[in-house]
Amino acid sequence: MSEPTPASHGSGGVLRRMTERGREEAHRTATPLELFFDLCFVVAVAQAGRQLVHALAEDHPATGLPGYLMVFFAVWWAWVNFSWFSSAYDTDDVLYRVVTLVQMAGVLILAAGVPRAFDGSDFTVVWFGYLVMRLAMVTQWLRAAHAGRGEERRTALRYAVGVSLCQVGWLGLLLLPQQAKPWLFLVMEVAEMSVPAIAELRRQTGWHPHHIAERYGLFTIIVLGETVSAATVAVQSAVDEHEALGTLLPIAGGGLLIIFAAYWIYFAVPIHLHLASNRQAFLWGYGHYFVFGSAAAIGAGIEVAIEEAVGKAHISTFAASGAVTVATALFMFSAWLIHSRHHKRGLAQQLVLPVSAVLVLACTFAGHAAVLLAGLVSAATVAVGVFLTTRRAAVEATAADTPQT
Repeated sequence: MSEPTPASHGSGGVLRRMTERGREEAHRTATPLELFFDLCFVVAVAQAGRQLVHALAEDHPATGLPGYLMVFFAVWWAWVNFSWFSSAYDTDDVLYRVVTLVQMAGVLILAAGVPRAFDGSDFTVVWFGYLVMRLAMVTQWLRAAHAGRGEERRTALRYAVGVSLCQVGWLGLLLLPQQAKPWLFLVMEVAEMSVPAIAELRRQTGWHPHHIAERYGLFTIIVLGETVSAATVAVQSAVDEHEALGTLLPIAGGGLLIIFAAYWIYFAVPIHLHLASNRQAFLWGYGHYFVFGSAAAIGAGIEVAIEEAVGKAHISTFAASGAVTVATALFMFSAWLIHSRHHKRGLAQQLVLPVSAVLVLACTFAGHAAVLLAGLVSAATVAVGVFLTTRRAAVEATAADTPQT
């Protein structure tokens, strides 16, 4: 049987057999529907970031940080579920598109419920949005099971059952007392992330390494873009109200350097070459919770730093600076740990990002110059990384050209 081609998976009728796509398929790229799906998640990410800004600016980190981590997990995991499924089973027929659009509606419902979840721990709207998304996801897996045979069918059914059971477990957010909800989240996070490992224990689905790497990269760009947007709006409103341009420019400049560096750091390696098995791919994919969460938190931190600089935040300069530096350091370290280190060679290259993360944290003590200094450290990190990579490439090229004696 010949490998499926991109043309064979284009839009073709109301209903097509949901056959699994191959990992060796050529020219496998993100579809317009997937890009549209990602844009809906921008709304949810923006809502989570906005609530984090409010909590930190009001000096409520004990409630703001756990709330952000919980809501962001819900958003991120729903995106993960769809992205890996679509990499293996995207038929792009009318039914597939309609079910995906239903999932998008669930995302928007979830986003609408984020403020209630933060302010009063009322997860009713969030849970209902999740229900809409998960029912659509279960429908997709049942459709894959109907078309599959043997172990492929059993894998799809295990996914459908696992996702359904987890959704029932999330009912605890509506029924349990407030103090029990964080513990429920921890239990359900483990349960959710166990579903793929259990479902694919005997047979791996046909997700595509290059396609998955591209999907994660595109979502990284979307999160960084939301960070730029949030920081820009914060600077604009602060300038309009206070005309404190001299105070805000260093924060804006430092924040921009951090965001540019984050982009450079993430896309410096061809990570799809590392995704050779489920074990490698799942660890890499799960670890992106910290990459995406910290990237989005950088924008929230910049907003908090701006509000503190113009006197609108009820926190110290040290705390406001930490909102930026901690998120930046976490991004650097997590990006190195689960992403970049697989393509770093030699001790010098491996140490660049961990050392830079420590230096960024040290910038927290620099007062109002903290964000600018963190941005300069981030820019220097990129420069050092480029220098070391270029030098190593030159040494290897020279060695290759030298005749062996």
